[in-house]
Amino acid sequence: MIYYYYKSKEGLYLAVLKESYRRIRDVETEFQLEGLPRMFALRRLVEIIVDYQATHSDLIRVIMTENIHNGAYIRQLPDLKPAHRRAFELIKGLCKRGVEEGVFRSDFDPVDLHMSICALSFFNVSDQHTFGYLSDREFTDKAVHSARRAAIVDTIARYAQAP
Repeated sequence: MIYYYYKSKEGLYLAVLKESYRRIRDVETEFQLEGLPRMFALRRLVEIIVDYQATHSDLIRVIMTENIHNGAYIRQLPDLKPAHRRAFELIKGLCKRGVEEGVFRSDFDPVDLHMSICALSFFNVSDQHTFGYLSDREFTDKAVHSARRAAIVDTIARYAQAP
C-alpha cells in the first residue's frame, strides 16, 4: 500500500517529515499570544513546546534522522518554510512587543530564542535514554518532566528578561 499511496518509501518518508513539522508549527501558531502579558505568554509558549516534544518523540526521531541525512529530504519540501516563518513571526512579534513594553531585552534575535527553546526541549527526548541512564533520571517520569520543564522555562525567561 506504500507504493499505492506514496509511490515509494522516500515518498512515505517525505510525507511523515512534512506532517511532523506541520504538527509542531500548528501547535506553536495556534497559541493565542495577543492580549497576554508578554512574559506570561513567553513562559506559556515554552511550556507548550517542551510538553509537545516530550509527548511526541516521533518528531524528535524524524528530525534526528533528517539531520543524519544532512537535511537532504527537507530540501524537497519548500512549502515547509512558510509554516516555519509563521512560528518565527509569532515569536518575533511577541519579542517586539515585549521590548517596546520594557519587559524583554532588546539585544537578542528571536530566531535564536526559538532555537534555544527547541534545543532545550529536544535534548529531553533525544538523550533521554543515554543521559537518563548516566544521571539516574527517568525523563518520562511526570515529576522529572515537570522539574525539567520549569528549569527550561526559567532559563528562557531569564535570558529574555530586560535588566
